[in-house]
Amino acid sequence: MGTGGRDVNDAVVLIGGVHAREWGSSEILVDLAADLLEAHREGTGLVYGGTAFTPAQVRDVLERLDVVVFPLVNPDGRHYSQTVDPMWRKNRNPALSGGDPAGVGVDINRNYDFLFDFGTAFHPSAPVRVSTDPADPQQVYQGPSPFSEPETRNVRWLLDRFPRTRWFVDLHSYSEDMLFVWGDDDNQSLDPSRNFQNPDFDHKRGLADDLLYGEFVPRADADDSVVLAEQFSRGAKGVRGKDYTPMPGFDLYPTCGTSDDYAYARHLMESGKGKVLAFTVEWGKSFHPPWSEMERIILDVDAGLLQFCLTAVA
Repeated sequence: MGTGGRDVNDAVVLIGGVHAREWGSSEILVDLAADLLEAHREGTGLVYGGTAFTPAQVRDVLERLDVVVFPLVNPDGRHYSQTVDPMWRKNRNPALSGGDPAGVGVDINRNYDFLFDFGTAFHPSAPVRVSTDPADPQQVYQGPSPFSEPETRNVRWLLDRFPRTRWFVDLHSYSEDMLFVWGDDDNQSLDPSRNFQNPDFDHKRGLADDLLYGEFVPRADADDSVVLAEQFSRGAKGVRGKDYTPMPGFDLYPTCGTSDDYAYARHLMESGKGKVLAFTVEWGKSFHPPWSEMERIILDVDAGLLQFCLTAVA
């Protein structure tokens, strides 16, 4: 969505439906797209409970920003979750299952090219949630290699297709948080040598509040990420008082191979890639809230995302 045309305006990429059982992410994004397009066409504002946006603010978002919406990254997984196993998390790739139904699929949000070799990257005691076992009961199998899955390759293609992407948000559930990078260790802005590409720090990452490691992020990027996360939370809270906590992803638990860390790391791994400030929303307090509550969550998160976009283009 946008009126400036691709490669004219900066872009924000919003994705959802990555984990199969997190059904509401797709509904949140479809609703946001429909609301923005209708309000822009009719010249009206938008009201989400106690959070309101003027017609001028709607125009600002769609005329100064390309809003790229990919609401369902993992359609096969979602279909299986909705028809067979409601708690299914992965995609439905059977290639490495060995005939074991539990071994079907890959955790899409562990399949990106960021510290994929977690056995080398992380401290042996780090509680990173990832596995090399296709039948891992937590369903966090990372796959055989980065971008082995078409779903993650699609997201990579989208970022390449919109080279002016400057912001990225991946919608998940649940915990009512607005997460920003990094997810592998505590953030720090003092020592650039402590970074995910430096093998000197292999086997040291992933422990909280230690002196072994901290993932470098420039102070300006750290500050901008905090502001954007806080503005999302402000917009969401205005709807009905729900508090979404802005914090680094690592504060939730250590991760690797995730979309947000990959999206931000691209400009560090590949010369010529633009910098993308990346985030993960963890909406709600359950995977499958009653629809009456999900309708309210949609309003919360859409208001937060719209406030996020307005802050980005300010």
